Amino acid sequence: MNHHLLPISEIEQLFNSSEAGLNTVAAEKLLLEFGKNELAAKKKKSTIVIFLSQFKDVMIFILLAAAAVSIFIGEMNDAYVILIIVLLNAVIGFMQEYKAEKAMVALKKMSASSTIVRREGKIFEIPSIDLVPGDVVLMESGNLVPADMRLRECHSLKIEEAALTGESIAIDKITEELTEEKLSLGDIINMAFKGTIVTYGRGEGLSLIHISEPTRPY
Repeated sequence: MNHHLLPISEIEQLFNSSEAGLNTVAAEKLLLEFGKNELAAKKKKSTIVIFLSQFKDVMIFILLAAAAVSIFIGEMNDAYVILIIVLLNAVIGFMQEYKAEKAMVALKKMSASSTIVRREGKIFEIPSIDLVPGDVVLMESGNLVPADMRLRECHSLKIEEAALTGESIAIDKITEELTEEKLSLGDIINMAFKGTIVTYGRGEGLSLIHISEPTRPY
């Protein structure tokens, strides 16, 4: 659904929400229905598996075949050089993939921070993983956006979206509905997207999506 085309009042009706936020009981039911607002966990690779996976490349097979041929014809020095190259390549690849795995773990921990929401007209601080569709989320400078949301209130709100759009300049956000259906993420300025960062001002948004990998654009 193209939520950026709709007025906030219609979106609130879709989620049975309002300026006061969700009913606490309804929020608990939605959490049971949709589950936690977190990245889908992937089976962690062991260090041995990561290292052995570096030898799956076709070029590595070719080099190993060349080393075998060198050994067969008695060119041991060539074989040693090839095997050293293969080993160095595996070590470098292993280090890069291992660091990437560690970075993903760190990202997941960062995503599991707390979020300020309004429910039944009261302000609560909840774990971001407990956020549900229709929650009214309060944001201010320095906050990580915990979910894709349609903005319902902006006070000089700027959000940096480089992780999604590559644009390093923070985007000025608005609350009014837009008129064009097909827009790039960077042009959907009445929405905030999970994983981006509030750099200035404050605002409120209505949580729209509650899945590990949101389908975009809306």
